[in-house]
Amino acid sequence: MIRLFAPCPKFIPLLAVFIVSCSLPLAISDDTDTDREALLCFKSQISDPKGSLSSWSNTSQNFCNWQGVSCNNTQTQLRVIALNVSSKGLSGSIPPCIGNLSSIASLDLSRNAFLGKIPSELRRLRQISYLNLSINSLEGRIPDELSSCSNLKVLGLSNNSLQGEIPQSLTQCTHLQQVILYNNKLEGSIPTGFGTLPELKTLDLSNNALRGGIPPLLGSSSSFVYVDLGGNQLTGGIPEFLANSSSLQVLRLTQNSLTGEIPPALFNSSTLTTIYLDRLIPDSIGNLAQLTEFHLDGNNFNGSIPSNLGQWRQLEKLDLSHNSFSGSLPSEVFNISSLSQSLDLSHNLFAGPIPLEIGNLINLGSISISNNRLTGEIPSTLGNCVLLEYLHMEGNLLTGSIPQSFMNLKSIKKLDLSRNSLSGKVPELLTLLSSLQKLNLSFNDFEGPIPSNGVFGNASRVILDGNYRLCANDPGYSLPLCSELGSQSKHKSTILKIVIPIAVSVVISLLCLMAVLIKRRKQKPSLQQSSVNMRKISYEDIAKATDEFSPTNLVGLGSFGAVYKGMLPFETNPVAIKVFDLNKYGAPTSFNAECEALRYIRHRNLVKIITLCSTIDPNGYDFKALVFQYMPNGSLEMWLHPEDHGHGKKRFLTLGERISLALDIAYALDYLHNQCVSPLIHCDIKPSNVLLDLEMTAYVSDFGLARFMSANSTAAPGNSTSLADLKGSIGYIAPEYGMGGQISMKGDVYSYGVLLLEILTGKRPTDEKFNDGLSLHDRVDAAFPHRVTEILDPNMLHNDLDGGNSELMQSCVLPLVKVALMCSMASPKDRLGMAQVSTELHSIKQAFLELSSGGKVV
Repeated sequence: MIRLFAPCPKFIPLLAVFIVSCSLPLAISDDTDTDREALLCFKSQISDPKGSLSSWSNTSQNFCNWQGVSCNNTQTQLRVIALNVSSKGLSGSIPPCIGNLSSIASLDLSRNAFLGKIPSELRRLRQISYLNLSINSLEGRIPDELSSCSNLKVLGLSNNSLQGEIPQSLTQCTHLQQVILYNNKLEGSIPTGFGTLPELKTLDLSNNALRGGIPPLLGSSSSFVYVDLGGNQLTGGIPEFLANSSSLQVLRLTQNSLTGEIPPALFNSSTLTTIYLDRLIPDSIGNLAQLTEFHLDGNNFNGSIPSNLGQWRQLEKLDLSHNSFSGSLPSEVFNISSLSQSLDLSHNLFAGPIPLEIGNLINLGSISISNNRLTGEIPSTLGNCVLLEYLHMEGNLLTGSIPQSFMNLKSIKKLDLSRNSLSGKVPELLTLLSSLQKLNLSFNDFEGPIPSNGVFGNASRVILDGNYRLCANDPGYSLPLCSELGSQSKHKSTILKIVIPIAVSVVISLLCLMAVLIKRRKQKPSLQQSSVNMRKISYEDIAKATDEFSPTNLVGLGSFGAVYKGMLPFETNPVAIKVFDLNKYGAPTSFNAECEALRYIRHRNLVKIITLCSTIDPNGYDFKALVFQYMPNGSLEMWLHPEDHGHGKKRFLTLGERISLALDIAYALDYLHNQCVSPLIHCDIKPSNVLLDLEMTAYVSDFGLARFMSANSTAAPGNSTSLADLKGSIGYIAPEYGMGGQISMKGDVYSYGVLLLEILTGKRPTDEKFNDGLSLHDRVDAAFPHRVTEILDPNMLHNDLDGGNSELMQSCVLPLVKVALMCSMASPKDRLGMAQVSTELHSIKQAFLELSSGGKVV
């Protein structure tokens, strides 16, 4: 007989406790194993060329010690709470199994090369508060499922290729504090709900393709500190609500299509410290008590600066450069005693004298008033600015001498007074400035001997070109030695006594001879005769300098002649002599055009003309030649395609050199387009017309097709605009020229864009690979941005991006490619202006220098 026993009621609670206590370790173990398997799954589905995740192994049970993995501190249960594998060179698609780390609070996969879509499985990360997938190559839409991450505080998806609209559902994550989505391809409108998030401090949606207006509700947030909506296609005005924000400190709205007036409340904010605006400028800018930075640079503002700008008493940085502001420099600006970082009024149309009040800026570190139309003398009050480190006054019409008060500028590191009409002796006081690292006095009218101490002890730190009455005691300078000039001056009176009588006696003969020559010339030589005062040179001088035009001295062939290397008796360095073949159609016109252009232009990145020769050769034929500064490193063409010029072993250009060269060329074109009295269109920008000196500085050359522009933005009289005369170069010539379009600055921009693409890819626009109807621009555009490495010059990648340096790629290479594509657009109206290009490339170069020196670009 079998007896069944029912459990005693008093043992039931003990039994339950026993069952639970036995099953708990099993559950804990399951969760731990799930995290471990999720990490191994993640590793198995991605590429790790650097071996950054080598510590992640099946044989290693304690995954909390793996690279980038952080766990909780409890002994009872090991769970992954953070994963940081930023900047590890990882690539491939983000594995969906990452969603199995259910306890993770922080996930950072930024600065890698992940591609594909953001996995929707991230919705399982219910504990996550920090998600950073920035600076990768992700594409597709932002998943709606991210709204399930209700604890999310920081969402970083910037610098990818994400498309579609920003999900409205993101506003369900009510704890969001930072939304950083800049540099993508997002479209649609800005979700209105962002303005209702109670903790949102940072909203950066810049550099996308967002449309529509700025939601009025955006300004209802009481927590906003930083808002950047720049670089989109937003329309309408700035909502009053946004202007009334009680917490906003930084507002950036540049590069949109905003219209209307700026709400007055914006300029009465008690919290704003930095404002970036464009296309809008208020009549009254109010009293922003907390404003520390104000940026209006790189726009097209004109008129005068509002006088009450001087009311901003906390302002530390003011940048109004690269606009068209005119009138006199407002003295109110120089009364802002709080200015301590920088004041930049360069590249405008300011005229008249520099106010004496400039000496009030005693705390300022940098002043730039360059490239305006300022006249008069440099005020001595500038010597009060004893903390100045950078002073730029180049490209004006200043006269007089360097003030003695400059001896007080003990902190000055860079002083640029070039391209003015300053005169007198170079003062010895400059030798007392022990911090001075770079001094540019070029293209003025200084005279006499230069000092030999201080900064002048190193010729590489001083630029004195274009001062034809200077001499040096040191042969290291490209100046005549002072002993020679002194010897000449001793005999000056004797020479005059001889020359004057002879001149009187032969004047009639000279006039007759000139009449005969004019008849034989058939063309008026007025252009070359009216050029800058230069040393006369004969046919015999050139023939001797080139060893009778020996092929061994031939350095290049052009459309209208040949270029020889030679030595002239009055030059200490070799020169380049461009001899025109006047039998070629257009060669005389090209010579005249080049003379006309070179007589008006002076810039550090334009080839320097030394003299010219227009005479008759021994056979009675016309002879024309131009003598230039010789460039020992040849042309950019030779460096981009060395194998085609017999230089297969020549070293290749690094990324840093390519950035610097591109910036040099941009500066030159910006000068020609925007800083000449009459804008000059080069019409033939290509690698063979860019020459490189010993320090790899780029110089734009060959102005044989150049055209001055008149006030109505067409070619100036006497400069033909017909395409029969305008040859240009196939592959670089703007497409509108082929359809009868007028010559314009945007044509040069197109050529520059193609040139920049060639610098980055190493491929000519006429390469046989482009015979399928797709241009170099089309190929690069198709690969931009996530496949851009496929079309870049492999030599550049090997030299500078070895190992997948994602920071260089994101901060330097991709922005460079973007500028090149925007310059080489088919439609002229879609292209950038050279002033904006110069600004963009300057920023790219600064980012490169910071990264190269170990700094971090944010």
